[in-house]
Amino acid sequence: MFHKVVLEEHVSTPRNNELWDSTGEAARNGKDYMEQVDKDLLEVDRRVAKLKAHGIGYSILSLTSPGIQGIADPSLATEVAIETNDYVKKNYVDKYPQTLGFFAAVAVQEPHKAAAELERAVAELGAHGAMINGYYNVSGQDAGVYLDHEDAEPFWAKASELDVPVYLHPREARPSGQALYEPYGSLVGSAWGFAHETATHALRLILSGLFDRFPNIQIILGHQGEGLPQMIPRVASRLRKQRHGSGLGANQLPVEHYFHNNFYATTSGHFHTKSLYNTLDELGVDRTLFSIDYPYEDIEEGVAWFDNALLAENDRLKIGRTNAVRLFGLPEDV
Repeated sequence: MFHKVVLEEHVSTPRNNELWDSTGEAARNGKDYMEQVDKDLLEVDRRVAKLKAHGIGYSILSLTSPGIQGIADPSLATEVAIETNDYVKKNYVDKYPQTLGFFAAVAVQEPHKAAAELERAVAELGAHGAMINGYYNVSGQDAGVYLDHEDAEPFWAKASELDVPVYLHPREARPSGQALYEPYGSLVGSAWGFAHETATHALRLILSGLFDRFPNIQIILGHQGEGLPQMIPRVASRLRKQRHGSGLGANQLPVEHYFHNNFYATTSGHFHTKSLYNTLDELGVDRTLFSIDYPYEDIEEGVAWFDNALLAENDRLKIGRTNAVRLFGLPEDV
């Protein structure tokens, strides 16, 4: 398939690398693997050549996890977010404007300033929305705040006003929550812990009433919806039976209503056709999007799977291109 669109594709910046200690990731994921990833996060020409060679017409970039959310100093987080958006626009997008776009980095540590930066990035730089890497640190690595917190309301109000989607990307659980995985450190991140952490974060957003206050907000989840297409019927069933339990809003619509109307899922890093069928069964073909998760995953592998997956060609076109064109308002010629 030609002219595919992908949207969970990561980059870094020199400033981000100064602030980000990847030693732990190298230990958990393998030193050689992370060394190559680190190189690819800063490179653009070879990335674009790979995209073109494999039928991908447009790629939306985002700052790699944990990015801005891992900066505990609020003013520094805001400063780096602004710097990141300018850097990505100048050094990636402007170099290949027909092929590359980006999600804004925002520092919800300072929510009013995050709202202002989202507006600037969308209106002036052409960002397609925001990428947020999970909870944000506020005073240390174990002091994390999730996006259902009332402090994040100004950011959500601005996202609603601008009518742009927010990609909720994983990060590792807070250190105090990682004991569950010991001594199997490789499970903390993308192999398992990412999905558990991010699916729970998504459910927090649903239970918080966010989508009652801002019904037009759209959240994108990667990795076939972080397992929620499989689990949401069970979650919804149990919460209905526990309808008077703690944290359940009395006037809320069923949990599955919000999942079906306020969420999209991408195939990033989860190249498995049976899992895709499950996502399609639960969310529908109009809310499913193709993505790779480069450079953590291989473009060649993701494309080979998607182009040959047993799908109706009309569905392949929607998942691989037209859903993204509609969601982001992309020009038809990308």
